[in-house]
Amino acid sequence: MRRASALAAAAVAIALVGAGCSGDGGPLVTFPAGSLGPDRTVSPAVATTRSELTRTLSDRRLIVTEPQQPYRPGEALTLSTAPRAVFQVQLPADPTAGWIVVYELADPDAARAAAIEQADWLASGPGRVQTPIGTRHVIRLLGSTVLHYSWHPDDAPDPGSAEIAAALEQIGIPVDVPS
Repeated sequence: MRRASALAAAAVAIALVGAGCSGDGGPLVTFPAGSLGPDRTVSPAVATTRSELTRTLSDRRLIVTEPQQPYRPGEALTLSTAPRAVFQVQLPADPTAGWIVVYELADPDAARAAAIEQADWLASGPGRVQTPIGTRHVIRLLGSTVLHYSWHPDDAPDPGSAEIAAALEQIGIPVDVPS
């Protein structure tokens, strides 16, 4: 009798747990997968931004390439869900650096709002713990795209890291990260 009661109780518990795991039809929240590189169908806005990146960086003898490994920086909410393309600048003395992320937003106003949100987030507590103290962030607006590049002047074995930052200062509109 005890065994039958125990089995009945177990069956009820399993049924309740199973019912609790079933979907309620509410929205499913997911996060985008990490980006390896540009999508196969790069939008005209991202293609224009990449052309500008390539032109500006090549003036300093820096080469923009397709990354061979995944990269994803710390991001504020809006950019974490935005379409993105990841590019890498070849740095012979630092092959794991040189990442430039280009985010695409709906229009220039949305890009500006997302860039400001990113800058404020990078200056906040959660954003600051994502990078070492002294990291410099370059955020630029170009049309409906946001460019983001981070580097650390004391921890950059390749002088090209500073050259990337200087070259990016020639593209689009700056968005300053508050101190």
